[in-house]
Amino acid sequence: MARILAEMRMDHKSLIAALLHDVIEDTPTAKEQLINIFDEEVAELVDGVSKLDVMEFESKVEAQAENFRKMMLAMTRDIRVILVKLADRLHNMRTLNVMRPEKRKRIARETLDIYGPIANRLGMNAIRLELEDLCFAAIYPLRYRVLDERMRKARGNRKEIVSKIEQSIKGRLKQEGLDDTVIGREKHLYGIYNKMRSKVLPFSEVMDVYAFRIVVDSVDMCYRVLGAVHNLYKPMPGRFKDYIAIPKVNGYQSLHTVLFSPYGVPIEVQIRTADMDKVAEAGIAAHWLYKSGDESGNSAQVRARQWLLDVLEIQQHAGNSMEFLENVKFDLFPDEVYVFSPKGDIMELPRGATAVDFAYSVHTDVGNQCVAVKIDRRLMPLRSELRNGQTVEIITSPAAGPNPVWLNFVHTAKARSNIRHFLKNLQQDEAIQLGERLINRSLEDFGTSLKDLPKKNVLHVLKSFKYKRIELLLADVGLGNRMPIIMARMLAQGDDEKLETELQSVDSNKKPLAIKGTEGTVVTYAKCCRPIPGDEILGFVTAGRGVVIHTHLCNNVAEYRNLPDKWIDVDWGENVEGDFPVELRTLVKNQRGVLAKIAALISDMDANIENVEMAERDGEHTTISFTISVKDRHHLARIMRHLRSAKLVLRISRITK
Repeated sequence: MARILAEMRMDHKSLIAALLHDVIEDTPTAKEQLINIFDEEVAELVDGVSKLDVMEFESKVEAQAENFRKMMLAMTRDIRVILVKLADRLHNMRTLNVMRPEKRKRIARETLDIYGPIANRLGMNAIRLELEDLCFAAIYPLRYRVLDERMRKARGNRKEIVSKIEQSIKGRLKQEGLDDTVIGREKHLYGIYNKMRSKVLPFSEVMDVYAFRIVVDSVDMCYRVLGAVHNLYKPMPGRFKDYIAIPKVNGYQSLHTVLFSPYGVPIEVQIRTADMDKVAEAGIAAHWLYKSGDESGNSAQVRARQWLLDVLEIQQHAGNSMEFLENVKFDLFPDEVYVFSPKGDIMELPRGATAVDFAYSVHTDVGNQCVAVKIDRRLMPLRSELRNGQTVEIITSPAAGPNPVWLNFVHTAKARSNIRHFLKNLQQDEAIQLGERLINRSLEDFGTSLKDLPKKNVLHVLKSFKYKRIELLLADVGLGNRMPIIMARMLAQGDDEKLETELQSVDSNKKPLAIKGTEGTVVTYAKCCRPIPGDEILGFVTAGRGVVIHTHLCNNVAEYRNLPDKWIDVDWGENVEGDFPVELRTLVKNQRGVLAKIAALISDMDANIENVEMAERDGEHTTISFTISVKDRHHLARIMRHLRSAKLVLRISRITK
């Protein structure tokens, strides 16, 4: 490990940490001893790469996720933590043959899924390529051997053509008076294997590409060399990429072009400066490897630091280590797309990113408050997938908030974790409010309310159920995890004895809980009967979901009759807000345009259609089922009367299963 880091020209503290990297984990030595003998910096580096005790966790998977989380947090404080860990993992992979086959495959799979992509994200190409090839050999040893043999044979057959192309390029650059270094380049085995699998190509076609790298002195020279090679061989349309003007997300810079060769096979050419070449191979480690103060090294540093800040934000909003690991893995495979802000700033996003991902990449608040998007000055849906070169403008509203539906299409971990965090907090706030209403309603039987309770009663209940704050108890009641009547009795009496028997004596003639339609995610409306304001309703307390509202006539109510303690009396409030889905079934004459006519009639009555299903009954009649949004029973009655007045509607009824 120390040798690998020394080859990167890492500082002496990184080398000390490499030599001591297993000391905390495998010996009785504590972190405090390392601080005394060396210093706090070395101790933090060693602690950052030390695993936590597996015994603390329920499963090995959870332990791995928590170890990863610990390492990534240490990495956000000091980037050298991950460089030490990558050196450790590279050494492990080089000596993997001594392990049992199943352990060998597990370690290789973890490396391929996590550490290879991290090396790529930090621009450390040389380490990434070696890790990928070593993983390939461990996971698929037979496939690796076959490809390796084929590569050796192909190398001998191709030598002459590669030499001729190299001489042609060198000759043309010399004519133009351009200094250069031309290097023949080979794809690594894992890259060839991936290309064969993803594009379903035989080995001969994958290897039917000749690749060269041209290293020059300056950025200006890169573009001059590009012109020279385009004069030598014709470029393939659409295969030129300028990563110098717009670097990759990991700081990589180069010009890429593909040319037609006289030998009937394509030639890939990469053109870059010597500094760019160093950064392309060493990535963030170029900061230590070549202390030349070059822009490219700093660019890789800045981009890595920005990514680490994003990782820190993901960690703050992740519910647990498993969710954090899933989010970071999601963020480690960025096939980039480049878009512009209205001011002309370039934003890098992973391919497949949507307008919502763009909003969150600008700022978390912009993402949370976005309501619409203009792409190239045209209003587009928020789920629109972004393409290279587009100009994206986000329209926000202070009153807006993230929609749970966004989780179905967002592509970046930052957007995903922020949406989840917002919704989690939103549900918590709504649960606290509902819990407070439920407990206050139950406390009316005891002639008191939450604000009038003696403090000792509240403290007694919190201590009994191990709640740190009253808000946590209220949230559990709102989410249906605790029964409000039991909590109310304990709070009122400050006593938890004989609760079950005393519960029977509570007067049940209490005021029903008013449903206002603004309770959010902690009050849901059953899809089996789709209750709307004006219907007679009952509330069923469900753990984790809060209160589910059913109509009195719902078939499921009969099934739940044997759970009387779960039911609560509810009624609609005076001014119920919101739109409520309801299902209508219509029998209509089978005419051309019948669906459009009925949809227009529903729209006339200020109702939105959420879903439509059609079924032909016979040649003359069709049954159309609509799910529409209404305000209340009066609104529904007006819509049904309006539809009945149409001659083509023969029958109409509300569906309540």
